[in-house]
Amino acid sequence: MRQLRIVILKEFYHILRDSRTLLILFGLPLVQILLFGFAITNEIKGAKMAVVDASGDDISREMVQRLTASDYFIYQGRAGSREEVLHLFREGKIKMALFIPPNLQRDFYHGEATEIQLLADATDPNTATTLVNYATAIINDYQLEKLDAQDAPFQIKTELTMRYNPLLKSVYLFVPGVMTVILMLVSAMMTSIALTREKELGTMEVLLVSPLQPPFIIIGKVIPYFILGMVNATLIVTLGVLVFGMPVQGSWLLLGAETILFILTSLALGILISTRTDSQQVAMMMSLMALMLPTIILSGFIFPIESMPRPLQLLSNIIPAKWFIIILRNIMLKGVGFDFVWRETLILFGMFSFFTLLSIRNFKTRLA
Repeated sequence: MRQLRIVILKEFYHILRDSRTLLILFGLPLVQILLFGFAITNEIKGAKMAVVDASGDDISREMVQRLTASDYFIYQGRAGSREEVLHLFREGKIKMALFIPPNLQRDFYHGEATEIQLLADATDPNTATTLVNYATAIINDYQLEKLDAQDAPFQIKTELTMRYNPLLKSVYLFVPGVMTVILMLVSAMMTSIALTREKELGTMEVLLVSPLQPPFIIIGKVIPYFILGMVNATLIVTLGVLVFGMPVQGSWLLLGAETILFILTSLALGILISTRTDSQQVAMMMSLMALMLPTIILSGFIFPIESMPRPLQLLSNIIPAKWFIIILRNIMLKGVGFDFVWRETLILFGMFSFFTLLSIRNFKTRLA
């Protein structure tokens, strides 16, 4: 028993002195429970909403106040026309719009049925459905108060319109998200593992003493993953269009250029991870913690970012996948041009430049 106790204590000593093991044992579960606890929720809050109010009376103002008084909507102001609302949708500045017809108050108090329109951005069908349900419930509750809870039919009906995805097909949500996750997996994770494998096996030194300069060695190592990423992207888009009817409303050339930029950004991130690790196991764990979990949870792929706590919303801004998913949805579903996605493109290019410069610096340091 004494020998067994010595072996147990020895193993505990090895675990406690290894910071990487402690990170895996305690850091990863802590990050997971915090991310899943705060990010995964069916409740959506803080959705931005615009209003086109052709009535301008007390009923319409009270209804808008009731909607924006809840935590679900943030009032972005009045829009002058439907065209202005559609422009706001294309820019991604609002998630829903409310169209109020003329003479709403007169029709309501005279018992005449009237209809208001709720227009939602259905590039994320789950979010759109939830928001129109929230708005419809709030409007109906408001009517009950005005009618003093009488058993009378509602005078204000809601007409629902789902912009960009009228049939609420979930594939419109998952094709851009799956494409992003797979490109990140192939480009970043596999690149980091491939480069650390060379160092782990001792073959990196053999490559470095060859006549080929170190930058060209790295380029030669990552080009196959760039090609594989482009093949995967082409395959996913082709299957989405031909099998699932995924539309590509915008420019195919712009879509291809943005995909290349994201793959290059992912490759640069994979190279950066490889410069900070010495083994495939550590590289894989860093990739999982720094890439896969944030890509799935904090990119807006499945869970709307607006419903997350403010710290997680800020953290999502450093996730490359977030900006690429916005670009994909805008090009494929909204049919916008470069003038609507230039900010996201500039952010991705900045990330690519930052990761590349940091990788070069770390790589030269390791050579020294």
